[in-house]
Amino acid sequence: MQRIAMDWSRPGGVLRSLKRRSSPRNAAGVAAILVFSAVAFSALSSTRRWAGSLQSEACDFPAIFSFGDSNSDTGGKSAAFRRLQPPNGDTFFGKPSGRYCDGKVILDFIAEKLGLPYLSAYLDSVGTNFCHGANFATGWSTVQPLDTRIFEGGFGPTSLDVQLSQFEQFKARTLELHAGKSYYAKSSLPRPEDFSKALYTMDIVIERLYQQGARVFWIHNTGPIGCLPYDIIYYPPESNNTDKNGCVASHNRIAQEFNMQLKTLVSKLRLHLLGAMLKYIDIYSAKYTLISEAQKHGFGGPLEYCCGHYGDYTVQCGKKVIVNGTEVVGASCGDPLKVISWDGVHYSHAANQWVANRVIDGSLSDVRVPLSESCRNSVRS
Repeated sequence: MQRIAMDWSRPGGVLRSLKRRSSPRNAAGVAAILVFSAVAFSALSSTRRWAGSLQSEACDFPAIFSFGDSNSDTGGKSAAFRRLQPPNGDTFFGKPSGRYCDGKVILDFIAEKLGLPYLSAYLDSVGTNFCHGANFATGWSTVQPLDTRIFEGGFGPTSLDVQLSQFEQFKARTLELHAGKSYYAKSSLPRPEDFSKALYTMDIVIERLYQQGARVFWIHNTGPIGCLPYDIIYYPPESNNTDKNGCVASHNRIAQEFNMQLKTLVSKLRLHLLGAMLKYIDIYSAKYTLISEAQKHGFGGPLEYCCGHYGDYTVQCGKKVIVNGTEVVGASCGDPLKVISWDGVHYSHAANQWVANRVIDGSLSDVRVPLSESCRNSVRS
């Protein structure tokens, strides 16, 4: 299967690729375009809990390991290349935090629910602490290993295979330092036993992390990419290619086809990976429901966005351009909490929180299991 996954922080290349593959028949070929926001949870529970003797108690997750692109990046790209500028981060952090959002991404809300600190980016060497995990997700990332064609498209070097290699090295070095009784290991790194279980997405990711001891996988499908404001602006749908919300119907059909194949794959992996616990999370339904019922949930126009400008001229969120001799700033709208899309490509803090609440309570899981109980193997097929 061809894998050409691209980060939505570089939307032009992604959407051009989608346009070339607009038929659901090609869904497998664009699988990586649609999903690269893997969240990996290190889920260590006591033996008696994993044995299922205390079914009513919540699972104990001491750490999170995350892999993906700008949708779950908490500062990797910002640390490695150039710091994101205001107004990114203004709604919650009051300053740029390395997130492509005005506040928190879904991963942050999950960490809060588990009682863990926000995840430090693996590439950030300043003020970081990895006791409760590390975030390998980085903006500009792709699933397919970087080659000349992808590089010329403006994408970064931290493809999925690189992130997995980073994780393997991180784990190996952590175990070495703990074996040497390092003070740094005790104060800043996960305990060796914290690597024992995890949640992921994409088959190759799951298999490789399973070999590293991962056992609990929380697998998110892809969202309605045809409803991204950037998509609609640059690829305006014709009347026969518009859904009830004004989204690009053909792009959403690709996402739906991919999600169907992903769910089938999850079922097969449940049989193949002995002892693994895989939960399939329907992010698409949550985001499409939010877009369809935007006003009901306190948002404005579902296809509006808050930061930057696309159309007659382009200025990305937080950046500056000269338009007809005048400097134009990619500024924020007046009330980011009322918009679903932050910058035309990524979801806002408020929208992420709305979706995260449904992820956490298990209502989006194919087996209706809340996050706090996801260490229990409640389904096998």
